[in-house]
Amino acid sequence: MVRVVNNFVMFYEQKFLSSLLLTLIVEIPIAILLVKSFYKQKEIKISKIIFVGFVASALTLPYFWFILPAYITDRLLFMLYGEIIIVCIEMVIYNQLLKLKLTRSFVISLITNSMSILAGLIFF
Repeated sequence: MVRVVNNFVMFYEQKFLSSLLLTLIVEIPIAILLVKSFYKQKEIKISKIIFVGFVASALTLPYFWFILPAYITDRLLFMLYGEIIIVCIEMVIYNQLLKLKLTRSFVISLITNSMSILAGLIFF
């Protein structure tokens, strides 16, 4: 699939990689801020939060881009179901790998994903 962005031809895979990079740039700093400042989890190292944030996005974004479109063709339902599933999966990842309470993991996942959606709407 080809898309033209600012007179630049961008293939679907290139757009995916751009979106993955944007997602990582947006979500990881927010996760660090929430874990270290908002939840005051001093014992969790920043390097571990970076790793977990990377793992969460690297596992969920390909599903959103390459698997889900084969099953849901309606754009609104695709965005709604896809983001709900991603927030839930990333919540479990944050819960299990950072040993955070499920409610805290949910808030982190919801906020980070909301901000990356907003960034995607702005930049793409």
